[in-house]
Amino acid sequence: MGATEGSGDTDRRIGRRALLIGGTAAAVGTAVLARNELARLWWRAPGVEKPRVEGAVDFRGAQWVAASDANWRRADRPDDYGIDMVVIHVTQGSFASAVKVFQDPGHGAAAHYIVRRDGHITQMIRELDVAYHAGNRAYNERSVGIEHEGFVDRPEDFTDAMYAASARLTARICARYAVPVDREHIIGHVEVPGTDHTDPGEHWDWDRYMGLVRRARSTSA
Repeated sequence: MGATEGSGDTDRRIGRRALLIGGTAAAVGTAVLARNELARLWWRAPGVEKPRVEGAVDFRGAQWVAASDANWRRADRPDDYGIDMVVIHVTQGSFASAVKVFQDPGHGAAAHYIVRRDGHITQMIRELDVAYHAGNRAYNERSVGIEHEGFVDRPEDFTDAMYAASARLTARICARYAVPVDREHIIGHVEVPGTDHTDPGEHWDWDRYMGLVRRARSTSA
């Protein structure tokens, strides 16, 4: 039950001092919100463009293949939106089909990375930008999305090479943004509020994966 439901103090009288303190706090809060919003929108000003290096990747060894501009939006993370989560997806198709749909402007969605069965990693959206991958705006803004080639009902698709490569990628993301290596911050698409997806599914070995991420994180520390 929510704290406001059935609360017994909703009709309590508020003194003048409390109003003054509350008004000051509200003004400060409004100023902070306004400053944060300006930080998020600074690059939209005429003549301002955040510097980008064409083909640059955030994970060494990844191959750059650009997603359609319609499937993500430009940002300045983590300065405008803090990153505190990694979302694990499964493509429900081949690697090639995932790349194709992420390049399709009519698809309306894409993840930052795709991990192939053989461990190859392709980056399609920069981590500083917001990818439309989680089906939840707030989660999109705070997370990095990683797709994995395969189908949720085929455990054989989740190969040793895939687990190892993905774990190294997730560990690097966690190190870069100080994301805790736990199941509250490394989640499946199915765990995103409001989603109708089931990936990565029951065959994704979370215990194995988290162990690999922790090992990779400690090695790179």
